[in-house]
Amino acid sequence: MISKYREQFNSSFSEEKYKGFLNALGEGFPDIPFRVAETPIFLPADLVSKLTEAGAEIIKLIQQPDFKSLTDGSIPAQWNVPNENEQPHFLTFDFGICKDEKGDLVPKLIEMQGFPSLYGFQAVLGRVYKDAYGLDSGLTPFLNGFNEESYITLLKKVILGDCEPHEVALMDIDALEQKTAIDFFITQRYLGIKILALTDIFKEGNSLYYREGGEKVKLKRLYNRLIFDEIADKTDIFKESFDPREELDIEWVTHPNWFYRISKYTMPFLKSEFVPETYFLKDLDTVPADLENYVLKPLFSFAGMGVIIDVSLSDIEAIKDPENWILQKKVVYEPVVKAPDGGVKAEIRLMYLWPDGGEPQLCINLARLSRGKMIGVRYNKDFDWVGGTIGLVEGK
Repeated sequence: MISKYREQFNSSFSEEKYKGFLNALGEGFPDIPFRVAETPIFLPADLVSKLTEAGAEIIKLIQQPDFKSLTDGSIPAQWNVPNENEQPHFLTFDFGICKDEKGDLVPKLIEMQGFPSLYGFQAVLGRVYKDAYGLDSGLTPFLNGFNEESYITLLKKVILGDCEPHEVALMDIDALEQKTAIDFFITQRYLGIKILALTDIFKEGNSLYYREGGEKVKLKRLYNRLIFDEIADKTDIFKESFDPREELDIEWVTHPNWFYRISKYTMPFLKSEFVPETYFLKDLDTVPADLENYVLKPLFSFAGMGVIIDVSLSDIEAIKDPENWILQKKVVYEPVVKAPDGGVKAEIRLMYLWPDGGEPQLCINLARLSRGKMIGVRYNKDFDWVGGTIGLVEGK
């Protein structure tokens, strides 16, 4: 989108360089099971300014004194975890890049999460793109004045708090088998924390422990990467480990309830030029006549699962639990990234860190390129110049 960098990149691109980039990115780690795109995105300053403004509007809602009461209905009763803190530690907002009626680029909110994303991987990805392709040294994946050093310092503060690295663990159901395991390994390299599967952790009293060299080590803080949707039918696993819904002597980073509070559930409360019209299906008095311009989304799903793109009245009538669905105006992505054989659609994820007692800070970004009907792996299987990437901006 910054034409001079795009033209330079495309004119010098080769499959050989792309292979070299992938080799450098994966060096020292297990194979990356998701597709990383051939190119970064070169984000112009005016678009970054709009993205920042859009993010600030969302944060204003989250920081309202009544936000918790507004979102209490978002937390499924069976997954309500006690001892919730007053703020999430991570915010991620996904925006589709569109054009307005004047032809200017504008971000439109697609999804939001109070849950961590690839906070380790993206820092490395931006650096490797620059090094492998010999990109301008003034380009950076960091936002808001951050560089790699200051970013990692804040990441440590958020995840470690006042604890020693051995007292903190990154936890997922089967951590080393996750598609995002490379992010876990990179985070461990940056912070020195443990990577533990749920069943690596055991409970004595209200405390959690893991074993290291035959000795038990008490955990004080969990960097939680566990999504409850993934274990809804596997709760027997808690008998081998611990049940997160019990009273525990542990600090959550971030507390699991924030996964629900800051989610698609939040979107109907947002009124902004950067947010498409969104309604709780249960509150919809009249079905829009132009349903072809809307999408139907389940509240409690992830990675695009269950989304109905081409909505019909029969789809709406078939919904048995309208309280768990939203109807959202379609976002029309503009193919703004020029690949050698045409335009590609783009989505930008703003990634914030929110230290205990501090303010949320926009630090870095994640981007995805798509030629398919939706952003996401299964919609782009047979294409190139698609997949995970990052936005690079011109440093100050």
